[in-house]
Amino acid sequence: MARLPRIVVPGLPLHIIQRGNNRLPVFFVEEDYRYYLNTLTEVSLRYGCAVHAFVLMTNHVHLLMTPEADESVSRCMQALGRKYVRYINDSYGRTGTLWEGRFKSALIDSDRYFLTCYRYIELNPVRANMVAEPGDYQWSSYRSNARGHQDDLITPHEKYIELGADSKERQQTYKQLFSFYTEEDRLNIIRDATQTGAIIGNEKFKQEIARMLKRRVARFDHGGDRKGRVFHEKKISSTLAP
Repeated sequence: MARLPRIVVPGLPLHIIQRGNNRLPVFFVEEDYRYYLNTLTEVSLRYGCAVHAFVLMTNHVHLLMTPEADESVSRCMQALGRKYVRYINDSYGRTGTLWEGRFKSALIDSDRYFLTCYRYIELNPVRANMVAEPGDYQWSSYRSNARGHQDDLITPHEKYIELGADSKERQQTYKQLFSFYTEEDRLNIIRDATQTGAIIGNEKFKQEIARMLKRRVARFDHGGDRKGRVFHEKKISSTLAP
């Protein structure tokens, strides 16, 4: 796919995924997970990223966050990556890269997909057959969002807050969301959009973002589509020429 600039709109949430190089582990012992989360808490505050959900798998991470500014997420992830790689290399006497290139991200339509992204992220350990229930996995935000466990990293999103009049009601409603089956096509939309840096949302939402950013937000395949687009633009230009 042709690479476009990362789609970021301050105040709108992003689903972020970063994988270990060659799909190899990036966490080895409990202290590694703790160090990553402590560092994420530090840099997210420094660069203005509100983290709503996360899961740390053995060889990759998922994050759900809202940036305050255009560069908030990039600066946050760069600082996190540098510090965590240095920690891992020093701890295990290794050198070289840890992550598989730059992180992937997708802008989310809050009204249609946001709560689905919460579930998608926190159900990762269940889908991977690591645990039977999301609350059984230590390294995710589920215990904070569903059970009210104190976590300085987590900032509730407005869509989460709308689930109830108080924290107890919100947690109860949130837990009930995990009893519903999520259609595979909706999961694939999240996966595909994040992998390609697209938008998780319907066409109306995508058009709104394109108008807001004043640029194209849809990806073109290499080769034919891009050449076809150039030909189409030339044809339009010739038609409009006096």
